[in-house]
Amino acid sequence: MSTAMAHIPTAAYWTIRSIVACSSQIAGLVGLRSEYITSTTEAWELSSLAHKVSSIHDHLKKQITLCHQHIDEKRQIEAYHNLVRLLETIHMDNLKVLRALIYAKDDRQPLVEGSTNTTVHIDVLRKKHVLLLISDLDLSREDIAVLDHMYRESKAGSEHYYEILWLPAVDRSIAWHEGLQHKFEQLQALMPWYSVHHPSLIEPAVIKYIKEVLHFSKKPILVPLDPQGRVLNQNAFNMLWIWRNLAFPFTSEREETLWNAESWGLELLVDRIDVTVLNWIAEGKYICVYGGEDIEWIRKFTSSAKAVANAAQIALEMVYVGKSNARERLRKIVTTIMEEDLSYSLTDPTSIYFFWARLESMLYSKSQHGKSVENDHIMQEVMTLLGFDGSDQGWAIFCKGTFKDVARAKGDRALTSMLEFGNWSGEANQIGFVQGLNNYLQQLHTPHHCNRLILPGTDGGLPGKVICAECGRIMERFFMYRCCVD
Repeated sequence: MSTAMAHIPTAAYWTIRSIVACSSQIAGLVGLRSEYITSTTEAWELSSLAHKVSSIHDHLKKQITLCHQHIDEKRQIEAYHNLVRLLETIHMDNLKVLRALIYAKDDRQPLVEGSTNTTVHIDVLRKKHVLLLISDLDLSREDIAVLDHMYRESKAGSEHYYEILWLPAVDRSIAWHEGLQHKFEQLQALMPWYSVHHPSLIEPAVIKYIKEVLHFSKKPILVPLDPQGRVLNQNAFNMLWIWRNLAFPFTSEREETLWNAESWGLELLVDRIDVTVLNWIAEGKYICVYGGEDIEWIRKFTSSAKAVANAAQIALEMVYVGKSNARERLRKIVTTIMEEDLSYSLTDPTSIYFFWARLESMLYSKSQHGKSVENDHIMQEVMTLLGFDGSDQGWAIFCKGTFKDVARAKGDRALTSMLEFGNWSGEANQIGFVQGLNNYLQQLHTPHHCNRLILPGTDGGLPGKVICAECGRIMERFFMYRCCVD
């Protein structure tokens, strides 16, 4: 404003001077001074004045645009602080909070109800438990599919009843265009829960709150609000992925209680992703969980493992759980495994995705509660499995029933141990198959190895240090920037 004020007296002077110059020209044109003839000098003067006044006008227009931007920034900052105070206050119900999150005039219906595709008022969420699903427009279909299953489960029972509201946190610096609108509508069509009618209903102050207070960056988050509009947890995604609706009402205290009741085992690893594996556990069978994407290694390993099971006279079941971040390749691998009858497999791509997503959720959840690989056994095991997945080789875990006795190894050692069963068959008969295998794997261990653990980048929750599952040393940290469609 001060810059503009410094130019306004000059602008007024040149405006008045231009009016005087124009008035003499107009007087001559209308015949009030018939003796007047426009000179070339006067014509040039008018042209110069027009250029000067136009330049001043453009400059002042830019200044007033900057003023409006500044005023809007101040308004958004004030709105942000008001939102922070509002969400720290206890209310009679959650409507005041929801209306602060979603800008809407009184005569508008800002929400879309997914199952009926009809617009509704915010009032439909009054005094209900609400999970705010916050994401960008790159939200994966697998996340939506898994969340859809859990949402329908909650609707079926009254004990864990909640609603979900999708708030798309769209970058306002990118101009909205038809492609983004189509992407938004595609995602919205997949959701049976509530969503905003359009991302523009979410004010910049709300986006600022989502990023700075709730620490949203790229990975979607689920923020639970109780019926009074209180934020119960900054992100309940991990809880929901690990324990499903048993985690309701998704508070940190509930998360701590659930972890205190857990122990590492195949039940926790598989959960209800596949009922067949749970039946094997109940029957006390020997189980081999394996993964990777090298189909030749899979062929050799499964055939040799079956031969070992026959020689050892044990009932061995094998299940393939794939690999994270290789969805299209996994379709071909799973098809090959089923066609060639190599082993049992998680056939649904969403189930394979969920298996690895749960492991990551366990890691983040444990980290948020101050656990580390040094003081938490579950975190050690999760780190080991994620480290196996980060390698180029396959991997395998052998156990009986649960994980009380377990033997695990990456591709080469796992295959070698099967091919050399004769070297440890006697010990297996004496002390048990899994323990005998584990002892032989220790003999095959060499100091030369390379473990990699690849985790999605987030603004928090990652462990400060990671211990190598092979040798127990602290692993180095590197940064990787990846754009990967498959």
